[in-house]
Amino acid sequence: MKTAHEVRPGNVIMFEGSPWVVQKTETTRSGRNAAIVKLKLKNLLLNSGTETTFKGEDKLEDIILDRLDCTYSYFADPMYVFMDAEYNQYDVEAENLGDAAAYIVDGMEETCQVTFYEGKAISVEMPTTIVREVIYTEPSARGDTSGKVMKPATITGGGTISVADFVKVGDKIEIDTRTGEFKKRV
Repeated sequence: MKTAHEVRPGNVIMFEGSPWVVQKTETTRSGRNAAIVKLKLKNLLLNSGTETTFKGEDKLEDIILDRLDCTYSYFADPMYVFMDAEYNQYDVEAENLGDAAAYIVDGMEETCQVTFYEGKAISVEMPTTIVREVIYTEPSARGDTSGKVMKPATITGGGTISVADFVKVGDKIEIDTRTGEFKKRV
């Protein structure tokens, strides 16, 4: 058990009978009253979100989830199938992938972390950075050099991100999967 004051973003807590991941915490302390902790939570089973308030000394049940390194195997509508080192396969629903679905491509070499709750695969965490090829982007506009000029680009896997003006079709780029931002050309 943790107090609300000890909970950090990324922790998983049991709240109202289901597991919730803490996305953001904000502690407010006033002169006479006890500290108040505001938590932004996301339900791991239903993918719904909520914000709630606790007193700083309220006890919350901390859950430790199982995580396993896996590689992407194939897509079987509506499931994405991942495989671990012992060739065990795990199905993850497409809606549970969230933003990670845009970065998943056939034959990808990067390993992902599959998160399990009570033996069921509930989410996939991509590596921090990945390399993808630009499939389509507009040519750069000549003379537009004021500041950081960005343009939309479609990458392998079908996702669209903003890239620097000098990136061309066929370039391999590094992407930060946490923010979805272009980092550099590889």
